[in-house]
Amino acid sequence: MIRLPRYLPYVLAFNLFFATGCDVLSELLQSAKLPILTQDEIVHGLKEALRVGTDTAVSRLSRSDGFYKDALVRIALPKEANALVKNISKVPLIGDKMLEETRKLINRAAEDAAKEAAPIFKNAIIGMSVTDAVNILKGNDSAATHYLRGKTFDQLKKAFMPKIQASLGKKIVGNTSAEDAYKALIDKYNLAAKVPLSGLEPVKSSSLSNYVTRRALNGLFLKVALEEKDIRSDPKARVNDVLKKVFDENNRNATFSF
Repeated sequence: MIRLPRYLPYVLAFNLFFATGCDVLSELLQSAKLPILTQDEIVHGLKEALRVGTDTAVSRLSRSDGFYKDALVRIALPKEANALVKNISKVPLIGDKMLEETRKLINRAAEDAAKEAAPIFKNAIIGMSVTDAVNILKGNDSAATHYLRGKTFDQLKKAFMPKIQASLGKKIVGNTSAEDAYKALIDKYNLAAKVPLSGLEPVKSSSLSNYVTRRALNGLFLKVALEEKDIRSDPKARVNDVLKKVFDENNRNATFSF
């Protein structure tokens, strides 16, 4: 009778386990969707994300009430007018309606200027490099917005300023412009402030166009940042196959070496 080695059952069990494990591992490797992105796909995907985000932001802000009825970006009166807003009920001939109409006209100027951003954003997106794209893909939720702000802010300011100046001076409601409404508001308030013992502090008028331009640009980039965050975090916001692939979690966490 041939005696089998005492350890043979363990060897057979190990071999069986190893063979089964290899089969399972092989299946896992075959079914796994490993991140495979080319340079062109990364650049194209990030450009597409920026195009979608900026187009959406510009479209929403440039429509009527885009700024005025959006609490996140609505432009208030300049801080110089805080005393006026605080004491509006004490001033004769100035009502809340006049105050609100002035706010509306100021926001209309920002809405009018917002469309100027589209071609400037487009040029910045076209010029994106591979390095820019990878850094944006691996960056935080506002990396693309920071990239765009750095590339376009000065150009946008130059484009927005004359447009906002023209809009502020444009007769929009009742033959009244935003500049007219703001000046009338300040003049009436300051007239009341001159009354002895009124307790009102006169308001020094500032450059309305500089103020509105700055606030309009801040609102624009805030909206772009929110659109970017949506694309990164919400699969439903990835409106085409390119965005779905590039912003897949596996691809975002992959290490790229080109």
